[in-house]
Amino acid sequence: MSYVPRLKAEYKERVIKALTEEFSYKNVMQVPKLEKIVISKGVGAAIADKKLIDYALEEVTKITGQKAISTMSKKDVAAFKLRKGMPIGVKVTLRGDKMYEFLDRLVTASLPRVRDFNGIKASGFDGRGNYNLGITEQIIYPEINIDQVKKINGMDITFVTSANTDKEAKSLLGELGLPFKKN
Repeated sequence: MSYVPRLKAEYKERVIKALTEEFSYKNVMQVPKLEKIVISKGVGAAIADKKLIDYALEEVTKITGQKAISTMSKKDVAAFKLRKGMPIGVKVTLRGDKMYEFLDRLVTASLPRVRDFNGIKASGFDGRGNYNLGITEQIIYPEINIDQVKKINGMDITFVTSANTDKEAKSLLGELGLPFKKN
């Protein structure tokens, strides 16, 4: 018997039924699902110090369990002393089991460590069923050793779903455990 992440099993057993009842889908294939999670981190200060990209790559790789890649600038900007092709950020795309494992760790271990946490905003939806979440400090993740952090900075997390509307996507992410603020 192979390993199945806890959230993936919960999605198949409970979430599909709950969403089918809520939106009265006629077919199981209509039920929205989480397609991928993209974690990106901009490192603008890397123009002056090239080592910051390496630190960011290492941190994001530790957090996600998958090797991150550096993103390059697309054009020259003289005001920022930026040249085309310089590394200015880090990103990683999670799919499948790693995606569910990351979401589980985010909800159960990382978000409760945020200072004065009372839920995430429901205003991060883009109109097409995708949700964007901004994290202000990378030290909320248990994988990061606070003593080894060179600079505290945040990251963006994008949840890409197959939902057609924001309401469906919010229900899906809420059922998967994302703690949205109560209005």
